[in-house]
Amino acid sequence: MSEETSFKSGFVAVVGRPNAGKSTLVNALVGSKVSIVTPVPQTTRNRILGILNRPETQVILMDTPGVHKPFSRLNQQMMNFVRQALADRDLAVLIVDASEKFGKGDEFVIELLKEYTPRTILALNKIDRVNKPDLLPLIDRYSNLHSFEEIFPISALHGEGLEELLAALIQRLPEGPQYFPPDEYTDQPERFLAGEIIREKVIRHTKHELPYVTAVLLDQFEEGEAITRLHATIVVEKESQKPIVIGARGARLKEIGSEARLELEKLFPPKVFLELYVKVEPHWRDNRAVIAELDYRSESGA
Repeated sequence: MSEETSFKSGFVAVVGRPNAGKSTLVNALVGSKVSIVTPVPQTTRNRILGILNRPETQVILMDTPGVHKPFSRLNQQMMNFVRQALADRDLAVLIVDASEKFGKGDEFVIELLKEYTPRTILALNKIDRVNKPDLLPLIDRYSNLHSFEEIFPISALHGEGLEELLAALIQRLPEGPQYFPPDEYTDQPERFLAGEIIREKVIRHTKHELPYVTAVLLDQFEEGEAITRLHATIVVEKESQKPIVIGARGARLKEIGSEARLELEKLFPPKVFLELYVKVEPHWRDNRAVIAELDYRSESGA
């Protein structure tokens, strides 16, 4: 890069209601799987960084939990991550599920944005599910509620409108340093990534019965040249939930483990040994020790 070329960098807070498509958008822009994605709202529980590197810019996307009113210690921590991201950002992207009706939750997100008054771009997501004429009233409604710098109809899942959105973000970034090495795409430790991959498989197999009450704690993580050994505990809140995760004769737990292992071997080639346990921890979502363990930044001191 020549001395005459200015390098642009900055932090972009990606915020929105649960299941609006924040993680799908971040993964698509970064080009790698940074956040797990499931059909269940409130899947993201941390503020996760996705780092997009280009020769003259570094865009650091902060994937955040869905904005909601907290009812447990876990939910309070999740909303703290959202507020922290809005406080630390250079820009914000509000992502909205354009296929859903506008409601009180959308008003709550707008009020949160006004509290921090960030420069904000609006991304109307899932336009593949919407009749195009229906977008105009939605654009008018949001334009009257907040002064967005630009509004982009997008489909994060199908890649529609993403280059235009990214160009608008880069245009507004300040000149700055390269915060991360150019070969990094996230700040998450491998240990945390491994636990999230396992949790994604748990959610996908139990989403109708246990949408919010599971957590994954990594008890053992030994990475070697020939094999990586992982022992993880799936935490539920009630004894009645344990057999739901395990399944008849352990079949569901075996499927969860098999799917997780196949994906983990992409991260830790050539081979992964994965052992899963299920543990009942009543009211774990209000347990300070468990909640702290789920925040990978508390482990690293970040």
